[in-house]
Amino acid sequence: MTPLREVVDTIHESVSKLEDDLKVRVAEYSNVKTQLSTISRKQAGSMAVRELSTLVKSEDVISSEHLTTLLVVVSKYSQKEWITSYETLSDFVVPRSSKKLHEDNEYALYTVVVFRRVADTFKTAARERSFQVREYEHDPEGRQKREEEIENLMKDQENLRNNLQQWCYASYGEVFSSWMHVCVIRLFTESILRYGLPPAFLAAVLAPSIKNEKKIRAVLENLSGGGNSAFWKSDDDPGMIGLIGGDTEVHPYVSLTINLNG
Repeated sequence: MTPLREVVDTIHESVSKLEDDLKVRVAEYSNVKTQLSTISRKQAGSMAVRELSTLVKSEDVISSEHLTTLLVVVSKYSQKEWITSYETLSDFVVPRSSKKLHEDNEYALYTVVVFRRVADTFKTAARERSFQVREYEHDPEGRQKREEEIENLMKDQENLRNNLQQWCYASYGEVFSSWMHVCVIRLFTESILRYGLPPAFLAAVLAPSIKNEKKIRAVLENLSGGGNSAFWKSDDDPGMIGLIGGDTEVHPYVSLTINLNG
């Protein structure tokens, strides 16, 4: 007994709440996924930009009142030049202190031990020779925290993904039911516009195979249109299209196509 407008508004309100809930859940999942992607890019990028904490161990770093360890990114094809020249880039470079930690397709990462008072001088000389000294502060606890952060983000991503998937499974039925209700309301309304009052028509759901669709439509036309079928097929009268709310096919019966594969 409720007016159709109120029924449609109630359905729309219910679906809108589900849509808002979906946006919130997707945003939470996407946020965690983006954080993991950012960390992954930092760890997988070239040596010139990637995060170094996963490559440097505590035993690779010497840090004291007078000595410090610098991390230098060297072009893959300039490694021989680095080995033969790093001890001469400034005074007070510890001889034979350079060690290669990692190498990728473009660069290699080396350590070198120098006196703290010449660190800036060494960095300047290295840049002039196209060797990049990366700023790095070794923090074993920080490294462990980053590993724990990645592990927690991966757990959060898995939990959010599972929750989102379960929510979608549960909500799909409600959304689909709402869609069917709207289709029935449209079918009823257009049938009233087509056939008038009082309501005296049959509404049915047909699910023919693709190869039988034309055959079934021919039977329906004979049942509902008879000799007036050509009137409803007129391509020259735009008013026929308006009667069914914008559908491109016009029939002597009210027909709505529900695409379940779209």
